Parts: sequence; structure tokens; C-alpha cells
Amino acid sequence: MHVPRLIETDIPARLDRLPWSRWHWRVVIALGITWLLDGLEVTLVGAVANVLARPETLHLSEAEIGASVSAYLAGAVLGSLIFGRLTDRLGRRKLFFVTLSVYLGATFLTALSTGFVTFAVFRALTGAGIGGEYSAINAAIDELLPARVRGRADLAINGTYWLGTALGAASTLVLLDPTVLPYRLGWRVCFGLGGVLGLGILLTRRHLPESPRWLLMHGRIAEADAVVRGIEDEIESEGHVLEPPDRMSTVDAAADTSWARIVRVLLVKHRRRAILGMTLMVAQAFAYNGVFFTYALVLGRFYGVPADDIGLYLLPFAFGNLLGPFVLGHLFDRLGRRVMIASTYILTGVLLALAGWAFAANIVTSTQLTVLWCLVFFVASAAASSAYLTVSELFPVELRGMAIAIFYAIGTGAGGVAAPTLFGALVGTGSRVGVFEGYLVGAALMVLAGVVAAILALPAERRSLEEIASMDDRERVPIDVTSGTPGTSP
Repeated sequence: MHVPRLIETDIPARLDRLPWSRWHWRVVIALGITWLLDGLEVTLVGAVANVLARPETLHLSEAEIGASVSAYLAGAVLGSLIFGRLTDRLGRRKLFFVTLSVYLGATFLTALSTGFVTFAVFRALTGAGIGGEYSAINAAIDELLPARVRGRADLAINGTYWLGTALGAASTLVLLDPTVLPYRLGWRVCFGLGGVLGLGILLTRRHLPESPRWLLMHGRIAEADAVVRGIEDEIESEGHVLEPPDRMSTVDAAADTSWARIVRVLLVKHRRRAILGMTLMVAQAFAYNGVFFTYALVLGRFYGVPADDIGLYLLPFAFGNLLGPFVLGHLFDRLGRRVMIASTYILTGVLLALAGWAFAANIVTSTQLTVLWCLVFFVASAAASSAYLTVSELFPVELRGMAIAIFYAIGTGAGGVAAPTLFGALVGTGSRVGVFEGYLVGAALMVLAGVVAAILALPAERRSLEEIASMDDRERVPIDVTSGTPGTSP
């Protein structure tokens, strides 16, 4: 059947006007748990870093530990680009299972590592699965959630990364305790737990639908309508009364996902958005990966914290990060993207510099330094989550997966891959001042990104993805966030 290229449809409006329901919670849990997995993985490596240096385990040097983290991030970059391209061409749903399967297999293999080379290779494969998840999952979540709560929901979902870090830290308190398991076995069980968790996630995704917006963009109009009708029926069965859609959207049903189109959109049509996304992603990746991935090394070298106690310091660190997006998230929908992105980035930079100075001056204990990092990353967590929100909501639906992948790759490659290796080397020198200089670089990048956001960020709060895609990049008139039909948010 011939489908006209441009069609008028109410499907986006039908999705955006839905009240928050149990169905939305299932989507958030089944897809958003990706960040929990990433947090678990990152924390396990950070927590077991000192254990992996022991002769009875893998006997890695500090530089090799930093390099293995970089291998994980490099794999995430490659995975995001490959799977990001595939999710735009083949659909969000198919990639849910492929990327998670890659993660599962590589995580189990990590537990079987025999030395630095195998450990680094398996970490790279694990990263590839997680990187692919970022593209498919971020795209699908934004396309399924109502516009009025997209900001707070995205930030909360991204914030679950830190629930994963808390889970990882708590598990290491037991599994890295030599009175429970010997070191040579405990670290392997830690990684095995990640694989077990991933198996459970596979089951939660069985009944999730394809993104109706993706179906529309590929001319599958009847399928998109059937998916939305199914969602509406389920939500009405919960007792909700649905308002009629309030608008029609013009949709291109013959999606152009060619590389030429991607280049035109990122470098010509939406160049300002591209600069914004790149700056935000690079800054947060460098600051986060530099500080957090090597914090266990800092505690061990400068404060003499034993390996089996590292989790005690990572737990409060994780909860501080977890609270940030949940406490501040609603402000991104109420006060607006520009105000909140700029302010959280700049404040993070200032606080990061102050905490680094206190460490360099040796005026804080390990506990006091952890408290300072909790404060810094309470704000930084909201800032970093807003970077993912920005790159996932500002670009056309048909290119969303690849756009997310490109900015994730740039941010992680330019900021994330280099940071752990750099900070690992700085910690290895034993110089507090040297580590502080690394912190200052991260602080400067965060402040710069905040300034860029103040200039280039768009008033995307409470707007549909279709409206955002058609906005002028120079639009500066904020919308009235008090208008519209209020709904019950998560």
C-alpha cells in the first residue's frame, strides 16, 4: 500500500496527553535500568581496583587499572555508534535485546579474565553493550513519555545509574571481605552478579512495544496506531479517563537516515544544538570519569583505606548522586532547560575546584572528602543527566538514535576515555597537587559548558518532540510552563 510522504497524525499528541500510569512505570523500569547496569559496572571496577592489583588476583598496576577503564569506555563509544545506527534503521525494540545480550555475555566473560589483556578486552565488549543501550534506550524513553514530564523523568531515569553504584558498593562490602570469600574468588563473583541482574532485565522487556514515533517515521502507520491504541486501552483499564488529543502533527513517513542527512542536520541545520550537545557531554564525561573511576585509587594511596572498605565510601557517594536528579529534576520542567542546565554545570565546576583544593591542601580526612564529593555530585548528577536529556530531545526522531550515539561517543571519547588513564597516572605519582590539577581541568570544562548552555540551550521544556524538532535554534522566548493540562507525574 502506498503511503504518502507527509501525513497528518494525532499519534504524538495521543502519547503526550496520557496520564502517568502503571504502564509508564513499566517502561521506565524495563528500559531505565540500563543506567543501573552501567553504575554497577563502573562501581565494581572502582571498588575492586585495589584487589585487582594483588598478586593472587590479576596483579594489575595502577596504570593498567586506569587503562582497563578506558577500554570499557572505548568499547562503549564503538558500541554506541554501531547500535545507534542500527536502532534508527531497524527499530528501538530489536536493539533492546541485542545490546543487553552483548552486555550479558561480556560481563560473564569478565569474571573469567586471566590477566590484563583478557580483562581489558572483556571490559571493552561490556562497554559496547552498554553504549548500544544508551542509544536505543534514550531514544525510546523520550519517544514514549509525555512531554510535560520528560525532563524530570529523564533525569530520574539517568539518576538510577547511582542506584547501580550503591548496589555495586554494597555487594563489594561482602564479596571483597576476605573472611567471606578469598580475594582471588570474590572479585569474579562481583562481575558474575552483573550478568545475573542482566538476565532478569531481559524478562522485563518482553512485552514492551516498538516506539510509535519510529513506526510513523518508517511509514508503518497502521502499526503505530495499533500500538498507541493498545497503550490507551491498558491505561483506561487502570481507571484513567483520557482527554481527546489537542493537535495534529505533520510527519515525514519516509524517514531519511542516510549519512548525508545526519551530516546536514548536525553540521548545518542544527549546528548550534550540536555544539551544545558536544560541550555538555565532553565536560560531564571528563569530570565524572576522572573523579569517580579513580576514587578508590585515591582512597588507597593517599588515605590508606583497605580494599574491602572502599564500598563504605562509595555508598554515600552514590546516594548523593542518586538524590540530585530526583530533588532537582522537576525544576528542569518548571524553570526551564536553559536556566537549570547552565546553573548546575557552573555550580558543579565551582564545587569541584573547592573539593580538589581541600584534598590538595590535605585538610580533609577520607570521610570529609567523601562528604565533599557527595555535595559536588549531588549537583553534578543532575547536570550530567541533563546532557543526555539534551542530546536525546533536540534532534529529529528518525535520527535520534544516531545523534545520541555520536554525542555520547564524542563526550566519552574526548572526555571519558582519557580521564581515567590521566587521573590514574596522576594518582600513581603520589602527588596531591598533580591530582588537584586534574580536578581543575574538570572544573574548568564544567564551567565552560554551563556558559555555552546559557547561550545556546533551547526552551524545550513541556514541548513535544515534533515541536522541538521544528523550532528555530535561536528561539529565546520561554513558554508558559504553568499552562497546559496538568497530569500526575512520577
